[in-house]
Amino acid sequence: MVGNVTVLLTDEKDDYTQRLASTLRNNRMDVKICPKNGVEVLRVCDEIYPDVIIMDAFLQHIDAVGVVTRINANNPVKRPLIIVLSGIDNQKLEREILRSGVDYYFIKPADTQMVSQRIVQLLSWRDVGVSATYEPVEDLTVTITEMLHQIGVPAHVKGYQYVREAIRLTVEDPEMLNSVTKILYPTVAKNFKSTSSRVERAIRHGIEIAWDRGDVDVLNSYFGYTIQNQRGKPTNSEFIAMIADKIRLKRKSAKNFLGTVAK
Repeated sequence: MVGNVTVLLTDEKDDYTQRLASTLRNNRMDVKICPKNGVEVLRVCDEIYPDVIIMDAFLQHIDAVGVVTRINANNPVKRPLIIVLSGIDNQKLEREILRSGVDYYFIKPADTQMVSQRIVQLLSWRDVGVSATYEPVEDLTVTITEMLHQIGVPAHVKGYQYVREAIRLTVEDPEMLNSVTKILYPTVAKNFKSTSSRVERAIRHGIEIAWDRGDVDVLNSYFGYTIQNQRGKPTNSEFIAMIADKIRLKRKSAKNFLGTVAK
């Protein structure tokens, strides 16, 4: 499958774009370079019909949200996989972009091999119809993001990015929780070019901030057992497990509802 994938990549004429293009090509993807211009992205997209579009959040003339809106309006069913890169870590911007219909969102400089792996993963899910019949991957990211915002984990701390990735990985593979220190932390660390110990400390720090500053009613709705029994803040594993479990239950309910409707 990968050898037949065409990727349209906006060019910022920087080292990161070159590294990303090189990684994708090394993974046998056909990379087409396009100026960092929303009008050009749409024009080239109409010409070559790419399988994947990777573009910066801020483009000349038409930004990423505008590009996605037009693509969805033209062909909402069969459209390219869309990934947006941003050098700005801003939760409002991220939510706006994800809600526009983007399939995945990365903060630069994201690991280029991870971007390549995520493309393969998302395309494989699309091939088996997951996103058409079940909760799309962008909704999973939005769901986790909104939960972390409600709980009070600040977006500017490192632990925010780490715990969000840890929750996503756990939702996709619950077995990771059985080996938090041996599998989950190392996987997150690899994705962010960090270390397991730094991931563990940063997640713990993010939880401590949320526990000190967060709304008690919101915290109680997520971690009622922990609060009511006066055990203090949850451990990293408890925090990740509780949120991941809530998301899995939500997705299961949505799947059952869709199955009932289909009948």
